[in-house]
Amino acid sequence: MKILVTGAAGFIGYHVCEMLLRDNFTVVGLDNINDYYDVNLKYSRLKQLGIAKGDAERFHVKAFGDRYGSKYSFVRMNLEDRDALPKFFMEEKFDVVCNLAAQAGVRYSLEEPNIYIDSNIVGFLNLLECCRHHAIKHLVYASSSSVYGNNKKIPFSVADNVDHPISLYAATKKSNELMAHTYSHLFHIPTTGLRFFTVYGPWGRPDMAPFLFTDAISKDQPIKVFNHGKMERDFTFVTDIAEGVCKVLTSSVAERKRNSDLYKLYNIGNNKAIKLLDFIHEIENNLKKTATKEMLPIQPGDVEKTWADIDTLVADYEYKPATSIDSGVEQYVAWFKQFYN
Repeated sequence: MKILVTGAAGFIGYHVCEMLLRDNFTVVGLDNINDYYDVNLKYSRLKQLGIAKGDAERFHVKAFGDRYGSKYSFVRMNLEDRDALPKFFMEEKFDVVCNLAAQAGVRYSLEEPNIYIDSNIVGFLNLLECCRHHAIKHLVYASSSSVYGNNKKIPFSVADNVDHPISLYAATKKSNELMAHTYSHLFHIPTTGLRFFTVYGPWGRPDMAPFLFTDAISKDQPIKVFNHGKMERDFTFVTDIAEGVCKVLTSSVAERKRNSDLYKLYNIGNNKAIKLLDFIHEIENNLKKTATKEMLPIQPGDVEKTWADIDTLVADYEYKPATSIDSGVEQYVAWFKQFYN
């Protein structure tokens, strides 16, 4: 099986590539390596898979690594590139596609909305068109818990109404789900959307709360705690997420095709809500420091609580998140100390 992973230089994308390669799949990574956050972190992730920075910097040039040989290659490309992407699909002849590429960040979508439309809407449409015209057997794509908005029903279920997003980022993710449904219906492409819930762990993004807290506490700087600390998140360790993605991605969809059950949506999370202050406390324990907390109001686009109902993913794929918060934070802080030393 030959698998395309978009967003391969990203946080989750890197871990998914690593897991697929360890299982001996042939993987092609794609990423535009934009400067939304430090590109050196993205190049460092690629280096873990054997791709040198000099090779990864060039657009539309296929690079092979020195770790997995011909099993892993990488191409720098924009999904918005309507000319290059179809040519890429024609050359590579993928079996399945895992789309983890997107402009991330709820708060940033308030500042740069056009970037979200270009990347998350136009880019996703181009990808769907490529899947349609190049006989892709299965498209697995990243959605987000943000689509639930201020949903009051807990835990969040894929059966819940999600017609009221409270950020443009969330609106683009809901749009992706609708677009995938359309292509499944019209062109008989099996698509599976995975709504991620607050992913953290080694190689995590520097714009996310775990990094911001760990970085500030380690430097004896105050941390910003929004909604006066009254936040809860379904924090999910990244390898638990990656394992779930890989199970969905590499499983047969023959039965779904026979039953015309081509469009699927799942929550993927830890199946519990963790208080933000408890998460911060775990970071403090591992750094052996006490945080100075600046309590602030909730930010536009933020939600107070997330909690994933993962029963259908457990039933269909035997998904089982195994990493506790104390173990996950310990691994994250250990990586942070090593990488940013």
